[in-house]
Amino acid sequence: MWQSIGMMRTQILLSRLAKPVKGYQLQRHMLPVSHRINFIPDRAEASSAANKPPEGTEKLTLFQRFKRDFSRYWYVMLPVHITTSAGYFMCFYYLSKMGISPIPLMEFVGVPQEYLASLKDSDVVKVAVEMLDKATQLIDLDQTRPLKCIIQELCAIWCISDPVDNYALEFSDPTNPVYITEKNRCEIKNGLFLKLTASPARRTQKILDTLNATGNNCPVEVLKELHRLSLDPTFALEFINKQGHQYLLKSVQETVHTGERLAFVLLSFVELMDHGIVLWDIVEPKFIGKVANNVNQNSPTDLRILHASLCILESIVLNSSSRYHLVDQQVTLPNLIAHIQSGSSEIQQSAIALINALFIKAEHTKRRGLHATLSSKHIRKVILANILSKGQQMVGTEMAHQLYVLQTLLFSMQDERRKQELDSNDADAKLKLEELRRIAFGPTEGSSNKSSASKCYRKLGFQSASNPVEDLISPPGALALDNMLYFARHHNDQYIKFVIENSVRGDEHEVPFARASIRLIRLLTEDILHIGDPPRDQGRSFHFMFFTHVYPFEEFFCVCIQLLNKTWKEMRATAEDFTKVLQVVQDQIERAMEAPDGTTPADFEKLKSKLATLPYQEIMNIWNEERSNKEECETKAIPIVQLREMLTPDILSLIQQHRMQQLTEGTLFTKYSAKGHRIKDKFWYCRLSANQKIFHYGDWDEKAAPPSVDELPHKFAVSEIRALATARDCPHMKDARKTKTAASLAFSLLPEQSEQEALNFVAPSEKVFYFWTDGIRALLGERMTSKETQQDLEMLLHVEMKLRLLDTEGVQIPEKPPPVPIDPPNYDFITPVF
Repeated sequence: MWQSIGMMRTQILLSRLAKPVKGYQLQRHMLPVSHRINFIPDRAEASSAANKPPEGTEKLTLFQRFKRDFSRYWYVMLPVHITTSAGYFMCFYYLSKMGISPIPLMEFVGVPQEYLASLKDSDVVKVAVEMLDKATQLIDLDQTRPLKCIIQELCAIWCISDPVDNYALEFSDPTNPVYITEKNRCEIKNGLFLKLTASPARRTQKILDTLNATGNNCPVEVLKELHRLSLDPTFALEFINKQGHQYLLKSVQETVHTGERLAFVLLSFVELMDHGIVLWDIVEPKFIGKVANNVNQNSPTDLRILHASLCILESIVLNSSSRYHLVDQQVTLPNLIAHIQSGSSEIQQSAIALINALFIKAEHTKRRGLHATLSSKHIRKVILANILSKGQQMVGTEMAHQLYVLQTLLFSMQDERRKQELDSNDADAKLKLEELRRIAFGPTEGSSNKSSASKCYRKLGFQSASNPVEDLISPPGALALDNMLYFARHHNDQYIKFVIENSVRGDEHEVPFARASIRLIRLLTEDILHIGDPPRDQGRSFHFMFFTHVYPFEEFFCVCIQLLNKTWKEMRATAEDFTKVLQVVQDQIERAMEAPDGTTPADFEKLKSKLATLPYQEIMNIWNEERSNKEECETKAIPIVQLREMLTPDILSLIQQHRMQQLTEGTLFTKYSAKGHRIKDKFWYCRLSANQKIFHYGDWDEKAAPPSVDELPHKFAVSEIRALATARDCPHMKDARKTKTAASLAFSLLPEQSEQEALNFVAPSEKVFYFWTDGIRALLGERMTSKETQQDLEMLLHVEMKLRLLDTEGVQIPEKPPPVPIDPPNYDFITPVF
């Protein structure tokens, strides 16, 4: 509003400045053209005004007139603008603070209606208001007016004599009624339907009176309305302030309601508590016992009661500070598993959510028991048969989140072992290592003496062969040892094959089993499964195969260690290539675990089949294709092309500076005869002066330090160069056509005067040849065309482009820029800013 007022005031001031003096037009035709000006404050303005075209040749726009007048009267307009703006601001501030609308005042002082219309309409929305048994009213709702005044006007229209405080406006949505308050009134948009209904206080009192009067015979419709209204935070606050939630608690504890009535009471209580107005610690043990009985009942019950009871218990476990143990004591895991077998997806989801809540809040010992129970074959079969058998695409979003949380919690039990630090004298670790050695090499080999045992441990990939526990001291060594032993026990043939294959190789390409296992465990726990991280609120990435096995992590490790061995051999890697191999293995695993359509392998056999289709060469092809596609898309984009064109001159200038530096430092050349034959043990040195105007050259010894300019007796001015000749066009190479010479590296500086001899060169290498020829062409003002220049240009452009586009990583750059909007017919709407 203030911006609109400022623009209006500025335009009025400009219109007054632009008006001609009275009587001026009558005398204007009598003056010469050069004197037809409004006002001449000084000679400079008179001179500029004399050059202006006669009136009528061009009509100035409002903005152009403002620009002209501001350049003349800025010393008047600026103080006036600052003073009046401050005055207007203070006046309107006090008016607004006093609750007075500035619009009537502006109408009184005669502000044009075209400006007031925009101010009036900016806070006005056109809505329809309905009421039961009343005709719908179409009104202009002014957002600056208090809601109480608007409700009072509506009551007057419908001839309602009750107090205004008994009514309130709400959005007309039967499924989600929300009262309109001063906080959310900004959500009212043009064309919405609103409803005038009883206020939250009136409805709350009516519902409580009915509940207290009827007791266990309360009409179901009243409880339905309570459940519907409990979704609204305004009603919930009023209901709780009048202790309505305490009535619901008491009615559940004393079993006042049963059947459908109890279902709506519990559902209403859940919705009221979800607003966070009161803490869950208010629930009493008796209430928890009653709700837990609804969950523990074996006989069929109302699904709404069961669903509400599960939700209440989950919220108590997660949000109460002292009621977790009460729920844990009264709700048994077998009863929750039984509910997973229910045909209702809501009940299944709520049951798994309660299991997750109990798992999160449980102590370490209790967690281990829950982990063992949930990992059992019976529980896994229940989850697979009743939830996952529907297919991943049929699992809802919330169910997918709960399964993801359950999977994360089950894997979290590996975190303690992952972080454990072993002692170098750990007896249990030594027994496991001995079993690893015995399974791989048999019971007899290596048992005669310590040297034989050390040899076996070295073949297993341990660096500290005398005491291999030292390789496992740092995390995740303990978890790696457990998984290595699992691999040896449960996949005996693959383990022996892995160890024997790599222990008998005589080259440096063997896979160190122990070190590879430790690095792989770190990759799986930290980068792929994120073990140890808490479940994300929006996480939904769960995997079917982890619910199909008693030991899912260990089986996953067994599949991945065999994949690492296969990829290692395909890459012909060495111990120095661990990081590269693990990058490829990580990409193979991630691509195999999740297909482009979002589905995951149903079991570990399908994971193996998928990994078999992703060998190292295939991964490289995929990477190259992705890189090529990305670069191709980027290079075709008009912004990228324009950026390359903009950078190319600067890069070429940089390359030219490098070539000039090479010429300034100089080069030692081999001497050649006039017929193109090399003169043995004869060399000469040439360099460009610092001012890049003269070449200094002369004979020089091969073993001596580079000479200074003063030590070179001969000179060749750059201004005397007529052209640059290369290869067979050089004078000293024309007579050497039939002899074996270095003609491809020859170049000559041809002088302007025919009597002067050319300065002939033969470069010691192709790179020096390109540097000198590029530098000489740059001195002559020609374009550098060598292969070396093109390579340097592409390389430097590529690096510079990458640096410039770092901030756009992950951003899709369009091939074409968005269209520029057409110019408006005029710019009168622009408000000048001083």
